Amino acid sequence: VLLSHAPAAELAWMAQGNGAARLLVMHNDFVLLGPAEDPAGVRAERSAAGALARVGRSTALFVSRGDNSGTHQAELALWRAAGLDPRGRGWYQETGQGMGATLTIAAEKGAYTLADRGTFLARRATLRLEILTQGSPELRNVYHVMPVDPARFPAVNGAGGRAFADFLVSPEAQAAIAAFGAEKYGEPLFFADAGQPES
Repeated sequence: VLLSHAPAAELAWMAQGNGAARLLVMHNDFVLLGPAEDPAGVRAERSAAGALARVGRSTALFVSRGDNSGTHQAELALWRAAGLDPRGRGWYQETGQGMGATLTIAAEKGAYTLADRGTFLARRATLRLEILTQGSPELRNVYHVMPVDPARFPAVNGAGGRAFADFLVSPEAQAAIAAFGAEKYGEPLFFADAGQPES
């Protein structure tokens, strides 16, 4: 079973006949982070693509996960929307690491980076980064669960995968998702979406 937040890759995977179902579970959002002094002036932009275009024009340092994760794929889509390919440029650095390590490196270097809000909230006390761009529709971070199709892959535990997927979209799990992080961080880290129409 896969729990993923890379919609384009998920749809391609499903189109290849790999999954038995693709169920909406939850969402949070991505935020563009950077140093308080904001050398690229991204605070002035309402859209994430516009903010990244400012980073590119200013050649301010940007730190990317560079790991082909859902977050990295979302970041590259935003660069495409901004009309830029930053890879290979001196101001664009890929860590090849997870979100936590990438946040630490960005903070140490005074760089911009894209992160999911949940990871940032969980680590913000240790980081010298601020949310500079948030709330635009292209920053929505949607999660789906997809059991592997046992008809195509008979060796998988199809019943177990389906049971886990059913659990994630159950009222009990959805209530836990909706409450997760609210007490510790002052706001939930995810929003429960099971059963809602895809936006």
